[in-house]
Amino acid sequence: MIPESALFALVGWGIVPGVEIRDGVVLVREGQAERVGAPEAVISLLADSGAASVNRSRFVGREGGAPPHFHRLASEMFFVVGGVLEVLVGEEVVSLRGGDFLSVPPGVPHAFGAAEGEEADVLCVFTPGVGRFEYYRLLERVRVGEAGVGEIARSGERFDNYYVDSPVWTGRGR
Repeated sequence: MIPESALFALVGWGIVPGVEIRDGVVLVREGQAERVGAPEAVISLLADSGAASVNRSRFVGREGGAPPHFHRLASEMFFVVGGVLEVLVGEEVVSLRGGDFLSVPPGVPHAFGAAEGEEADVLCVFTPGVGRFEYYRLLERVRVGEAGVGEIARSGERFDNYYVDSPVWTGRGR
């Protein structure tokens, strides 16, 4: 249970999502989460600290999601809240449905998005966190034309995100 004093601090001080309240406790209400993305991929930014980066992503069809990449430092975990999520893990594509969980360790190439004709609602957790919200904001700036795609490539080390080629994933029409 969250102490009343922590809730008061959250409401009374206008604390924004991802800010530690007390003793590392983070509380983010549904309406408070910053959202980035387009209609086919909306990402709600929930928490971003040294311990973990957490977001909830909603993908529609094969337009949303992430291309093949890997992380040198972070494990990336997926919990499917609803729908069907396709995930490339190494050289295999697996389908995850509501209630399924997948953890991808550092160094393993992966990609993800909703299955064709489906939607996917996914809780994503990275550990350790590396200030990943700035990466999502960069993607948003590229999407709306305020930054160039080259900035994404140059940000790999900063955000522990390294893109790779995958004929398996590309061959699926992504």
